[in-house]
Amino acid sequence: MNTAALLDIFQRARDLVARPDNDFAWSSWRDAEHALEEIDGIISRLRTGDTPDTFSMSILFAPTGPMQELSMSSGWGNRFLQLASEFDEALEN
Repeated sequence: MNTAALLDIFQRARDLVARPDNDFAWSSWRDAEHALEEIDGIISRLRTGDTPDTFSMSILFAPTGPMQELSMSSGWGNRFLQLASEFDEALEN
């Protein structure tokens, strides 16, 4: 697991999730605040060297997971797919 790469990926994901024009209707997240709270928790743990549970991180990037649903309804689906690919690679290294 490449913690530095995961931290970078989650920071970029956070930037996308925080966009003001996002549509959370299809995501399991209620709103941006709810989503950012979850992502910020992961970022905080990665920064301190406390690796979050792999499942907890993976579910965010899973097909039909909250981030993919948000990305599709908000117009940044291709950027999500790139991040998801990078996430998978960072878990393997």
